[in-house]
Amino acid sequence: MGYDPSTTAILLVDPYNDFLSEEGKVWPLAKQVAEEVHLLDNLRDVVASARSGGFRIFFVPHHRAEPGDIADWLHPTPLQQQSSFHQTFAKGSWGGTFHDDFQPRPGDVVVHEHWQSSGFANTDLDQQLKQHGIRSIVLIGMAANTCIEATGRYGSELGYHVTLVKDATAAFSHEAMHAAHEINGPTYAHAILTTDQLVAQLGGRK
Repeated sequence: MGYDPSTTAILLVDPYNDFLSEEGKVWPLAKQVAEEVHLLDNLRDVVASARSGGFRIFFVPHHRAEPGDIADWLHPTPLQQQSSFHQTFAKGSWGGTFHDDFQPRPGDVVVHEHWQSSGFANTDLDQQLKQHGIRSIVLIGMAANTCIEATGRYGSELGYHVTLVKDATAAFSHEAMHAAHEINGPTYAHAILTTDQLVAQLGGRK
């Protein structure tokens, strides 16, 4: 299929320094897989091609941790507890800032932060997509088996056409990547592409 820039958006999920930069808190966990798939180069390629082709980019950020922000919660998940303990993506910190190569530009949309994994749950993502006439979403960013998968699943439930880009994301293990793209992805995604395949359908490299 081809992608129409008037109805297709790129969802760039959690492009934080803690995930994508060498000194980031979480980078060591993702580094092996990320480097094997050339994550950063592919993210740059997709974003550049999307911008050249007139596709809108939606930044889909995770909650930025603050001390004590879930201390009184009844049912914080293990992931939320770990993030709170380590202050992953801490508010006001370098790690909680978007990577220098992935900064919002005029015309981009930065949606409300999600607390767990889905970029749709308890945010304005669905509202923003609908108000911009978007019917097809392309997911890139971090991490393949958590926020990318949860956002894609939720998006398919809401009726969006969902595309996963399997080398423009990473995970903390090869097993997690395999599950995300070979086992779980085909149950909800309408297309699972490589960066090269996607870029060709966005209009090619300029």
